[in-house]
Amino acid sequence: MYTASFAFFEAIWEAGITKVFVNLGSDHPSIIEAIVKGQNENKGQFPNIITCPNEMVALSMADGYARLTGKPQCVIVHVDVGTQGLGAAVHNASCGRAPVLIFAGLSPFTIEGEMRGSRTEYIHWIQDVPDQKQIVAQYCRYTGEIKSGKNVKQMVNRALSFAMSDPKGPVYLYGAREPMEEDLTPYKLQQEYWNPIEPAALPPSGVKTIAEAMVNAQEPLVIVGYTGRNHAAVQEMVRLADTVKGLRVLDTGGSDMCFPANHPAWLGLRYGVEPTIQTADVIVVIDCDVPWINTQCHPNPDANIFHIDVDPLKQQMPVYYINALRRYRADSYTSLSQLNGYLESNLKERLSSNFFSDRWAALQASHSKKLQTIAAEAVIDDQGHYGAPYLTQQLRKLCPYDTIWAIEAVTQTAFVADQIQATLPGSWINCGGGGLGWSGGGALGIKLASDTEGQKQFVCQIVGDGTYLFSVPGSVYWISKRYNIPILTIILNNKGWNAPRKSMLLVHPNGEGSKVSNEELNISFVPTPDYSGIAKAAAGGDIWAGHASTAEELGRLLPEAIKAVIGGKSAVLDAHLQGPEGKYGGGKASLVG
Repeated sequence: MYTASFAFFEAIWEAGITKVFVNLGSDHPSIIEAIVKGQNENKGQFPNIITCPNEMVALSMADGYARLTGKPQCVIVHVDVGTQGLGAAVHNASCGRAPVLIFAGLSPFTIEGEMRGSRTEYIHWIQDVPDQKQIVAQYCRYTGEIKSGKNVKQMVNRALSFAMSDPKGPVYLYGAREPMEEDLTPYKLQQEYWNPIEPAALPPSGVKTIAEAMVNAQEPLVIVGYTGRNHAAVQEMVRLADTVKGLRVLDTGGSDMCFPANHPAWLGLRYGVEPTIQTADVIVVIDCDVPWINTQCHPNPDANIFHIDVDPLKQQMPVYYINALRRYRADSYTSLSQLNGYLESNLKERLSSNFFSDRWAALQASHSKKLQTIAAEAVIDDQGHYGAPYLTQQLRKLCPYDTIWAIEAVTQTAFVADQIQATLPGSWINCGGGGLGWSGGGALGIKLASDTEGQKQFVCQIVGDGTYLFSVPGSVYWISKRYNIPILTIILNNKGWNAPRKSMLLVHPNGEGSKVSNEELNISFVPTPDYSGIAKAAAGGDIWAGHASTAEELGRLLPEAIKAVIGGKSAVLDAHLQGPEGKYGGGKASLVG
């Protein structure tokens, strides 16, 4: 049989999707039949199916894969409950601009056996909801129902056109059993007609205005967030900083490594709080959601601000504005290329003056001092205990140079970024949104993409202890073992959620909550779970798992963990950090089991 379901898989394959992350259910008989048919008859020309015991992990894997490769991915889930199971991963894919096609079945709409696929089980009544798409619609670039198999390929490609057009993001297709069971005459589309919207450029007047403003500025600043998603944009950003000497670049943690740490213009990664924001006289915001947090850090009121973004209005944010003189809907790589071209063609002589040479020397000195300050933060106390800076410094020293870092460190993110000092495009990928739990599946997707389509790079997940629990480790490490996807997981164990305490203190610095312990704030994880033991159990015991509470233990166990991953086995190291009250995670270093 050639059904709508089989045509669906043909459509995604023809569109370039080679992996499908699935969690199957009673709405998928024709999907399952199509998978078996494809695996039997279309070997090498059919998507590889990855079974995911949890939908959050499935979408996070697809997210990570799409983020590294820039290619759309596909997730298949089960009716309304599977759609709900996607959870915060839909938010992350939306905010993180990850192009993912989600397909979900619907309960059958016929009862008496009128069509193949009619209701056959009790659950078909229970899972028949009034408007299933509304569960995720506000996060999606497009939603659509497959009502007939006859245009299923057109529906798939229309959805992917939205997913891959800026601002990229998730799309949601859904269809009941009856149309997905429909018999069809095989057909193909002319794939060259189904492309995303071409990137937009700055108008000539905008190029001239911004370029001249940067050159005339005393303290020019560029703030970025997603520019590194296109790896070629990183080099264009470096080219701009090399040309306008004295320009500085701030990464606001949007999701990708946007500017290399070994460049003198690097200010590091900060979430909207940085002294240079307050002193800069010209600020160019490029592909960034939150350039500054007004209640904590505000630009100079006399600063000239320009905003370049594929979505400058932030159409999914009900409240958003920055005081920009000009706003442009344009692609970051294209815009940076235009600015560089204009500067080199029209302002080269001026940019060669002593004024810019002096600024360059000052910038190099400032950068050198910044690196010294960062290095000095990586300390251990007289009992051998350590914090996130020391741990991350050791990771940077011991992991391969081209390691891809999958980061979900929450309150520790700035410390981690300072010590990792990423320089390679695509080597730093952190959760694009605020839905904790991305990094487990995200790291698996990144590693799978690297092994399948990249350089087979080492992947290290750095995750907070509370966030680790959100990541559904029981599913993550089963998948890792089942599909031989080895990753290193470093758990920053500070015995609880510290983000809520920080949020509380920003509003009530001297309130009642400031005087009590994490236990009394209900954000403590004491007694501490055996995080690495959870992973080991999920992998059927076939995983490296350990704990390190001192620098000596860390120095002994971290090389073992890295060696295990290089050898093809995932490793989870529970790193006990100094806690918010000056206490350290206790216990001796050990290998679980």
